[in-house]
Amino acid sequence: MDTDTPTLWKRLRNQILPPVPNFYARLCRQCEMAAGGIDELVSYMETGRDPHADRVAELERRGEALKNENMATLHQAFSTPIDREDIYQSIAALAEILNYARTTVREMQLLAVRPDRHTLGMARQLAAGVAELQRGFDQLEKQPLAAEAHADNARATEREVENSYRAAVAELFDASHYRRTQTGADNPEAASLNVLLQPLPDDQSPAIAAALGFVVDILKRREIYRHMSNAADRLVRAGEVLHDIVAKIA
Repeated sequence: MDTDTPTLWKRLRNQILPPVPNFYARLCRQCEMAAGGIDELVSYMETGRDPHADRVAELERRGEALKNENMATLHQAFSTPIDREDIYQSIAALAEILNYARTTVREMQLLAVRPDRHTLGMARQLAAGVAELQRGFDQLEKQPLAAEAHADNARATEREVENSYRAAVAELFDASHYRRTQTGADNPEAASLNVLLQPLPDDQSPAIAAALGFVVDILKRREIYRHMSNAADRLVRAGEVLHDIVAKIA
């Protein structure tokens, strides 16, 4: 009877006051998943190889499953060591960073857009920002004040991505740069559009096709750049929430 008493008491206590889930570890794991996906995004922008794109998609699926698991745990938790809304916002923002990474590589494949120096630069900046978030969440439980500097660094990285985005879009509309850098392999639209313009005189259709190809390239690349900019928006959101958590618990 004496042996069973502690076990019975423990069961009763857990029913009244359920154990608090380790949300610090869960946030670290969610951030680790995002960091892995962004690292694969960088590798894709460096090589243009599909296996890296496939790995981004795989990590995004795993990150989404982890997000759902963490959200379910949050909803069922009797109490939390951190503000519930902050946990929710952190998990959501980290998962959305991966979501935009997957959208980026998927649309690059669908639209036959090859990586360029702008996509590579923004991917590396995103990776640096997520690495800062990872360091911050890793220190949050034991050294919350140290995590604040990493939150600030992550937010600063978002500004770098936005500057790169604006430079990339400005260059897109530079026709002289397009003529200098685009080749037949890089821009198949001009050749395909030329077929649609066959009723025009032979001396006009190539020029018009090239102009239309220029416009199509603008539309496609701007879409890709925008996805990466949106990922940076989620990055800064995660940094802001990390900063708020530090302010509340430090």
